[in-house]
Amino acid sequence: MDFSLNEEQKMMIDTVRRFIAEELKPLEDEIEEKGFLDQAKAWAVHEKSKSLGLYAMNIPAELGGGGLSAVDRILCEEQFGHTTDILIRRAFGNIYEPLLVCKGEQVERWLKPTVQGLRTCAIAITESGAGSDAAGIKTHARKTQTNGKEGWVLNGSKHFISDGEWSDFFLVSAKTGEKEISMFMVDKGLPGFTIGKDQKMMGIRGTPHLELFFDNVPLEPVALLGEQGQGFKLAMGALNVVRLAQVGSRAVGKASHVLDLMVDYANQRQQFGQKIGNFQMVQQMLADSVIEINAARWMVLHAAWLLDQGHDAREQIAMVKVHAAETLGRVVDRAVQVFGGMGFCKELPIERYYRDARVYRIFDGTSEIHRTVIAKSVMKKGAALFDVNR
Repeated sequence: MDFSLNEEQKMMIDTVRRFIAEELKPLEDEIEEKGFLDQAKAWAVHEKSKSLGLYAMNIPAELGGGGLSAVDRILCEEQFGHTTDILIRRAFGNIYEPLLVCKGEQVERWLKPTVQGLRTCAIAITESGAGSDAAGIKTHARKTQTNGKEGWVLNGSKHFISDGEWSDFFLVSAKTGEKEISMFMVDKGLPGFTIGKDQKMMGIRGTPHLELFFDNVPLEPVALLGEQGQGFKLAMGALNVVRLAQVGSRAVGKASHVLDLMVDYANQRQQFGQKIGNFQMVQQMLADSVIEINAARWMVLHAAWLLDQGHDAREQIAMVKVHAAETLGRVVDRAVQVFGGMGFCKELPIERYYRDARVYRIFDGTSEIHRTVIAKSVMKKGAALFDVNR
């Protein structure tokens, strides 16, 4: 496999990098201070991104998206890691792959408007008793028939639903049988559908995390996404992509950004008559960060390449999720140490990066859960998990 970049890829990365530096980075401090993104500014970056062809890059070109391969997408996602979550969502879109199974009326009603940036969706899987255990949900939907018309009634609740405030519909996982899970497209404003509190977090300020409550919410038959009983497969497919792109790639990007700041500071900060970058203990922190970031980057690239070749990359993505998330945590911890008191001070963004990094080991499956997945796979398949011909 050859991961050298062609001219088109270099141009794509440069465009994304410049857009982030010029349009998004200047908004970060205001979001951190206020805790939210101004609507007018969100719309402005959204429109600018669309005009440059940077919106919905993960969606096939025939549906109006960018049509990027898995490798090209993660190259962009690494750049996304250089800014904050809410700005990524507004500028580049947050369009989940399960929508690609839309058919007929669903395409015009939900898929196309979302790709065009006219509608926004969030995925709603997590519940108070079902975090990493996506199959342990209690939200349920039952078939109904009223006046000769079939439909569904949805009951239950979800929490920690990222971007819920900005979304006008949700991809909701619900039990449709004792051991069967289906997925539904649920519009805001339906009778019985209420929005709960925004659950404030220690990091990723500006991204709302809402509670959702469903009390006999009526759903049309067309609201069923894919086939009945396909919901768990759709959810796991979506999470696999999220783990690779939005966790693995962005963690590498964030760690790289933090390392750049560490290197600049180590070259400027003077102690005992010399730059602190001359001290061997500081050099070790820089060297360890370089090694771990590059190892994580190659793991992400390899997993994306496997997807582009049509291989099942679940084990590789699980390894990426653990290693990239924990690498980011170690790098930002070293950054606080290198910056010393200033790293703990809100005057610099290091303490924000430290807070933001912590959730990477938790969301979309904890490190412990993924280690269990990896261990079970290696016991079943043997140690050659990287053998694409297995």
